[in-house]
Amino acid sequence: MIAKKHEIGNDSVLAVCDKELLGKEFEDGKLFFRVSEKFFGGNAITKKELIETMIEFGSINLFGNKCVEIAIEQGLINENNVILISGIKHAQIYNI
Repeated sequence: MIAKKHEIGNDSVLAVCDKELLGKEFEDGKLFFRVSEKFFGGNAITKKELIETMIEFGSINLFGNKCVEIAIEQGLINENNVILISGIKHAQIYNI
């Protein structure tokens, strides 16, 4: 998995994708998703590091079956709140 931290004012966003998806584009009907290197292209991260890191962020953008499953396992999102784009799981988490 690849993760990149973005600082936006006083807020921070964590962008995470499965490594093999970085730089690819997916289209499914009216849905289009680009796993851009600018947004997602960060550092390799292990499952343990991702679990430890996710609790620090109020906003997380996840694209990939592996990283989304980890968020589900950790109780951060519900499977019902996940969308599929060309068979790939995508979810966003916002803690208010």
